[in-house]
Amino acid sequence: MEEYSERGARQQQPLLLDIDESSRASEELLSWEPVPWNTRLSLACWESKNLWKLSWAAIVITLFNFMLSLITQMFVGHLGSLPLAGASVANVGIQGLAYGIMLGMASAVQTVCGQAYGAKKYGAMGIICQRALVLHFIAAVILSFFYWYSGAFLRAIGQADDIAAVGQVYARGLMPQLIAFALYCPMQRFLQAQNIVNPIAYVSVAVFLFHLLLSWLVVFVFRYGILGASLALSFSWWVLTIITCLYILFSPSCRLTWTGLSIKAFKGLWPYCKLTVSSAVMLCLEIWYCQGVVFLSSFLPNPEVALDSMSISANYWNWDFMIMLGMSNAASVRVSNELGASHPRVAKFSVIVVVTTCVIISLIISILVLILRVPLSKLYTTSEDVIEAVSNLTPLLSIGIFFNGIQPILSGVAIGCGWQAIVAYVNVGAYYILGLPVGCVLAFKTSLGVAGIWWGLILGVFVQSFTLTIITIRTNWNKEVQKAIERLKEAAEEVSRGLLEE
Repeated sequence: MEEYSERGARQQQPLLLDIDESSRASEELLSWEPVPWNTRLSLACWESKNLWKLSWAAIVITLFNFMLSLITQMFVGHLGSLPLAGASVANVGIQGLAYGIMLGMASAVQTVCGQAYGAKKYGAMGIICQRALVLHFIAAVILSFFYWYSGAFLRAIGQADDIAAVGQVYARGLMPQLIAFALYCPMQRFLQAQNIVNPIAYVSVAVFLFHLLLSWLVVFVFRYGILGASLALSFSWWVLTIITCLYILFSPSCRLTWTGLSIKAFKGLWPYCKLTVSSAVMLCLEIWYCQGVVFLSSFLPNPEVALDSMSISANYWNWDFMIMLGMSNAASVRVSNELGASHPRVAKFSVIVVVTTCVIISLIISILVLILRVPLSKLYTTSEDVIEAVSNLTPLLSIGIFFNGIQPILSGVAIGCGWQAIVAYVNVGAYYILGLPVGCVLAFKTSLGVAGIWWGLILGVFVQSFTLTIITIRTNWNKEVQKAIERLKEAAEEVSRGLLEE
C-alpha cells in the first residue's frame, strides 16, 4: 500500500498501515481525478490482498462444509443406484430447501453485522447474532416436520414410490443436522463480518477429515446403510457447530462483539425478521432454481439414469458455486465494512477487483471440469450409462460454470449493500419466468432431454448476471453509504437506546 504525499510530485512513501488507515488512504487516492495507472495498480494489489485474506478461508469454509454432504452422497452412491437416487432427491428437494432458507436468512447477519463492524458499532453485533439464532432455531423446528414427512412430499411431486421411501429414510437421519446447520450459519456470518475466518477454516477442514473417516466406518465397515450415512453427517455437523460456538464464547477476538446472552435479542425481532425474510427469498430462489432443474430430470424417460447424471452434474456446478460463494462472502464483508466506514470509492473498487478475479477463476474451473469429466464421474458411480450421460452434459456444464463466475459475486455485493429484496425480484424474472419454462420446453417438447434442462439453467443464470451487472454499474455508492448509516441508526433504536453509541 502506497500513499502519495503530494499529488504534483507523486512521491511514493511506503506505509505500514492497519486496515482502517489503509481504507481511508485508499479513499483519498481514489478521489483524485484522474487516478494515475500506477496508483490504480497499487490499490488493486492492496485490495486483492485484502480479498484473498478473507476469501481463501471463506472458500475453504464453504467448500469443505458443502463437501460434508457431498462425501456422504458419494458413499451412498456405492450402495447402489436406488440409494443414490433417493439420497439425491432428498438432498435436492428436502435438504436443498432448508439450506436455501438458512443461508438466505444468515445473509441478513452479514449485511447488518458487516456494516456495524465497519462503523465500529461493536456492541450491536452480538445482539444481532443472538436475534438471528432465535429466528433460525424457530425456522429449523418448523422445517423438521417437512423432513419427517418428506416421503409424502416426494410422492406428491411425482417421485417413484421406491425413490421416495429411500429419500424419506435419508431425510429423517438429517433432522439433527438441520438444527446444527441452523445454529451454525448465524455464528459463522457473525465471525466473518469481523474478518475472523482463518480459525473457522481450519476447523472446517478438520471436521471434513473426521467425517470422511466416520462415513467410511459407517457405510463400509459397520454397514449401517443409508440411514447410518445421514446420521453420520448430522453428527459431523454438530461437532462443527459446537466448536464454532465455543470459539465465540471463549476467544479474545470476540470480546468486544460478544458480551454475553441478553434479553435484548428478543426485542425488535419483527423489523429484523423482515430483512431476514427478503434475504432468505433472495438466496432460496437461486438455490432452488438449480435444485428444481434436477427434479425435472426425474420425470424424463429412464429416470434413475437421468436423475443420477443430472445430480452429479449439479454437484460439479455446486463445487464452483461454493468456491464463488466463498468469494461472494468475502466481497460482501469488504463492501459492507467499507460502506459502514463511509468509504464509497473503496467499496466500488472492491467490486471491480473481485468480479475480475472470479471471472478468471471460473474460466479455469470450467476447463478443468471439461478435461476431468470421466474421472470425476467415477467418484460417484460405477454405472457406465450414468458416466456416459454425465460426459455428454459436461460441455454445457462448462458454459454454465463460466457464467456462474459473476452471479454469486454480484449477489454478495447485494448482501453487503442490503439489496436482498431487489435481487429477489431479479431472480424471479430470470429464473422462474424465463429460465425454468424454457428448460421445460426444451426438455419435454424436443429431443434434447436433460441437455434442454441445462440450456434453460444457463439462460436463467446469464440473464440474472447481466441484470445484476447493470444494477451494480448504475449504483450511486455515496447513496449506499447514507443507506448504511440509516440502517445502523434503525438498528440502534431496535436493539436498545444507546447500544450502538460508544
